[in-house]
Amino acid sequence: MQKKRIALISTGGTIEKTYNPLEGILHNEVSVLDVMLGQLTLAGLKLDRVQLMNKDSLDMSPRDHELIAFTTEAMLEHHDGVVIVHGTDTLEKSGEACFKRLQESQAFHGPVVFTGAMRPYELRSTDALQNLTEALIAVQILPAGVYVAMHSQVLAFPEVVKDREKLCFIKK
Repeated sequence: MQKKRIALISTGGTIEKTYNPLEGILHNEVSVLDVMLGQLTLAGLKLDRVQLMNKDSLDMSPRDHELIAFTTEAMLEHHDGVVIVHGTDTLEKSGEACFKRLQESQAFHGPVVFTGAMRPYELRSTDALQNLTEALIAVQILPAGVYVAMHSQVLAFPEVVKDREKLCFIKK
């Protein structure tokens, strides 16, 4: 069986926040993705990690969203799919930028799956590992397109938004 080649683009966000005991706050300082990936059995995948940035998504600029879209397009040329770990506050902006970029360039060669977490991996009640696992499964079975996979659901872009009251993503 040939392994699926998946690009895993890391941008930061809540899923990767770590606690800084000196300041008493959570920061995007170091990536915890390798720790999470180490807990999973990924026998059917060849993951290529791309550490693009490590930002809280509220600190992302329009240029950051475009960089994510262009990087995704480039990764799709040599991968079966792309998973993007992203902060949930502006995930929809990057998702829309990717959808638009791939549509314009006709580069829908495989699925692009965004995921993140409402609670950091370091917290006991985190949703991070579940969401990462769901995204890694979704990228293997979905057709070409741009999606978000979190909380046991997959939604296709465009018009995906964060419901801030229910703390989940919905279609407009």
